[in-house]
Amino acid sequence: MTDRVAAAVPGIRSAPLSELAFTVVDIETTGWAPEDAGITEIGAVRVQGGTMLAEFGSLVNPGIPVPEAITTLTGISDQMLISAPPVDDVLPRLLEFAEGSVLTAHNAPFDLRFLTAACAAMGRDWPGFEVLDTVRLARHLMATPQEVPDRKLATLARFFGTPVRPSHRALDDARATAVVLGELLGRLADREGIMTLEQLDTWLAARDAEAMAQAEAAREAQAAAAAPAAGGVSRTAERLAAIVPARFRLRVLRALGVAAAALPARSKTPA
Repeated sequence: MTDRVAAAVPGIRSAPLSELAFTVVDIETTGWAPEDAGITEIGAVRVQGGTMLAEFGSLVNPGIPVPEAITTLTGISDQMLISAPPVDDVLPRLLEFAEGSVLTAHNAPFDLRFLTAACAAMGRDWPGFEVLDTVRLARHLMATPQEVPDRKLATLARFFGTPVRPSHRALDDARATAVVLGELLGRLADREGIMTLEQLDTWLAARDAEAMAQAEAAREAQAAAAAPAAGGVSRTAERLAAIVPARFRLRVLRALGVAAAALPARSKTPA
């Protein structure tokens, strides 16, 4: 579940999720990689037990021009950032704000790449946060396309009716993500009985492995179905039976348009 980068707060992984503080963070940047882009805004919301405790927000002078396309997307311009503090001034305040909490973001690897790079550039060690990615959580708790067409923040915010809608501004997006997080944690407890970070770690790892196995089975099934073979559908079904795990077989067959009746029974290997 969590992408731990150092020793976390003692006992945090076994404490009830309902008692933990979460700092939901969002950043805006001049580009997509910290090697050639900088942070222009940081927003964060600290929540616990579904209650918002505090907010943090600041524009950040990245020291480089903001591309026109980014200004169009975020509304953040060079003019707005002239008097903004540099990241060296803002980041320590964010880390202090988030201390003792679970750091949370929507597509957390993106935000973490920039934040940890900025920390390293300052010569400062990155704290031992537990990091929760709401995209990863939504991937296993939100059905597509039955509930939502995708797991974008705007889509989830619309589905859950967040009071603040994402706007590609850091604090608004953090506020929306905080509400989405609360809804997802509620589903997690009600549907899966997950109550701690430790349990969530195990559950998410299992869901990730299952998703990877499904994707691999689908790729192999498509390759088998595309391969020329005498015997048509029945021959294809035999190939699928040989490579696709039983629990995924009917789903893959339906996706490929192969009738379930054409699938031969798979004999068990003697012990």
